[in-house]
Amino acid sequence: MKCDEIFAALAMLEKERGISQTFMMDKIVQALTTAYKRDHEGVENVIVDVDEAHQNLKMFVQKNVVEEEDYVDPANEMPIEEARKSGAMALFGEKYGDHVRVIQFGSSVEFCGGTHVAATGNIGMIKIVSESSVAAGVRRIEAYTGARVEELMDTIEDTIRDLKALFNNAPDLAGTIRKYIEENAGLKKQMEDFMREKEAQIKERLLKNMQEIHGIKVIKICAPIPAESIKNIAFQLRGEITENLCFVAGTINEGKPMLTVMLSDNLVAGGLKAGNLVKEAAKLIQGGGGGQPHFATAGGKNVDGLNAAIEKVLELAGI
Repeated sequence: MKCDEIFAALAMLEKERGISQTFMMDKIVQALTTAYKRDHEGVENVIVDVDEAHQNLKMFVQKNVVEEEDYVDPANEMPIEEARKSGAMALFGEKYGDHVRVIQFGSSVEFCGGTHVAATGNIGMIKIVSESSVAAGVRRIEAYTGARVEELMDTIEDTIRDLKALFNNAPDLAGTIRKYIEENAGLKKQMEDFMREKEAQIKERLLKNMQEIHGIKVIKICAPIPAESIKNIAFQLRGEITENLCFVAGTINEGKPMLTVMLSDNLVAGGLKAGNLVKEAAKLIQGGGGGQPHFATAGGKNVDGLNAAIEKVLELAGI
């Protein structure tokens, strides 16, 4: 036999072993979920925390799936009625003929036509990876076994090693990560407070520099301000100036120009549409956009065209 034939044969044996491991794992998980339901019969109607109940099922299966190494009795063929009298279960609603194969391991006795291992210990590791709902009253458990578990464990080990390297090989990795998350949340809160203060300062400065042209209160600005901040300022101004407001902002965010227009309701009722204004003016920043009648934005590529775009909005609005 040639080397490539030997390796092909070994690969086939490994594949067949994986099939039997997975097949038996499926049987064991099914038997354990059945046992769990039997042991908890009568308490289903008083469950308060459904998520906790599902987690308990998952933990029960994961814990008990590795507690014993049962010898698997060779499959026996017998009439289906005899098999039913012996207590054998037919899983997943499969259809069987007059004669069936029956297999037993531990307390589980089942109809089966598949391949098996000689003992449940030959399955190796079993790791439940998820548990979810697939239909009303039906739960789905997904698990790995054999080589797939080894691959999973290797991936987890590599991930943990990489994480430790990121945190200078901290002995308490979980505690260190938790500390960083808490510190980040604190810094984020400080930044949000700082941005609110800056927005308030910018808004007050804009109100002082507001112009009234043909009865319309015009507020315009061209500055490097984050998009979220300029949006907040626009809505704050709209809340304070309820009539004849035309707010136009040209901002630079992450190196890209952005045009923002906010109009009061009475100007919208008079025929002006913020979306139409920014759509046309955005051509000057080599971009496009749109939005609601009272509020619209547009992005572009040409930062140098922002001032011209602001003036174009006012021109289009007839101001």
